[in-house]
Formats: sequence, structure tokens, C-alpha cells
Amino acid sequence: MAGTAVRIKRLDAPPEMMHRLREIGFCEEQEIKLVSRHTNLICIVCNARLGISPQLADNILVQPVAAKAQSGTRSHGR
Repeated sequence: MAGTAVRIKRLDAPPEMMHRLREIGFCEEQEIKLVSRHTNLICIVCNARLGISPQLADNILVQPVAAKAQSGTRSHGR
């Protein structure tokens, strides 16, 4: 879903493809955000928008990132 933040957990691709993915920012433990999911997947990686094919995306195993608490919001426990 667009707007979803995930963390890359593992790259499951041939060595040359894994090397290239790491070169462009798709590294293990890197947080990325999905912007669009049409013909290709558009992601924000290291503050850059990158497009990858669905076939390439199938080689990137991710884990959802928990929503970050908003600053200035406090729980008073009432």
C-alpha cells in the first residue's frame, strides 16, 4: 500500500543483483517507503525516489515498520 514504511530484512537474489541493489540503497536494515504501486514500484530510499519492477521487488524481503509516536503527544494514563 502506498505510504507504507518497511525495513529490508534480506535480499534473496543472485550475487550480482544483490550487489547492485545494495549500490542503489536497498541494503539490509534500510528503511524504505512505498510511494506508488502501478506498473513499477516507486520507493523512497535514502531520500531518493527509485523505481523497481515487481519481479525485482520479489527478491527483497521486508518487515513493516511500526508507526512512530508523534512528538509532543503524551499519554497521561487516565
